[in-house]
Amino acid sequence: MYFPYLRGRQFEMIALREYAAQKGEKNNIIPIIEPVKNTFNTMKRALAIMSEHNVKYAIILNPCVGDIAKDKTMTIERSTDFIMESLSAELQDTSRWFPTYILTDNYSEILSQINNNDFNNVMIICSDSTDVNNADFVSLVGSERVNYIVSEENRKLKSLYNETKKIIRLDDKYKPEKRNKDYLIKQEEKFTEEHLYYTEEHYYGFSDYTVLSNEFKEGGSLPYAVVIHLTYQKDNEVWISHFTSETNDDQSNIQGKFAEALAKAVEFLKTTGLSNSSITELKEYYSLHKYPGLGVLKKIAVKNHLELMNSLI
Repeated sequence: MYFPYLRGRQFEMIALREYAAQKGEKNNIIPIIEPVKNTFNTMKRALAIMSEHNVKYAIILNPCVGDIAKDKTMTIERSTDFIMESLSAELQDTSRWFPTYILTDNYSEILSQINNNDFNNVMIICSDSTDVNNADFVSLVGSERVNYIVSEENRKLKSLYNETKKIIRLDDKYKPEKRNKDYLIKQEEKFTEEHLYYTEEHYYGFSDYTVLSNEFKEGGSLPYAVVIHLTYQKDNEVWISHFTSETNDDQSNIQGKFAEALAKAVEFLKTTGLSNSSITELKEYYSLHKYPGLGVLKKIAVKNHLELMNSLI
């Protein structure tokens, strides 16, 4: 099972809802969603469509980045209540989603929230500061209400809890460049092979941040270069190519930069067997000479990755 880790921003949520509607009968994806806005309209629509099409999801109830995390009055209890109240209709059916918490040194507080809210099938995400030897951590993980543990490679977690818990390996696979134009040098690279080996390594599933950076950044400015990131299958592995514009000396003519990057992507796609709704949409923009905006490019990159991973598992 693949657990893509996404933030609750507009185009990530659009990618999820379109994926859910287009996945067909097969689904091997459970997205982990970290709310980063204190408004939920886009997320509400995405969650409703995922539920309609039987795509389960995990919602992080103590976000560590974004609007909710920046509010210093937001204790774990308050953030849990705020998200649950904001998404009350969407989260009413507890069989469709997993309550999820990020661990730092807050083990006993999280266990109290799990018990007070009568949560089951809980997912916990270990952070760099998680101490697996801490007695409160052991008590939290030992709870029958906790079924899923997401962590970077941790042999102790597997040896202690693999018999009773579903361990999910989390890796940061996407390696961003500081400047978009630097992708002209790094055009293609291996992305992951976890889909081939996670069961052999005794993981229940694997997780990454898709084709987005783990580093959370708010907002953004017009880029000097436009890049289209596409993952695809190569020798049974997943690779990623970066299709980058050429006229990158200033921030003007974003539409022209997109056309340059898109022409490279379409030429590349002629040599691969990559075919899904995301690729069809991308080719339509090429044939219509249409620029959809940078947010849509992000959505296409994420949705293509979801569709690809779903097809490979």
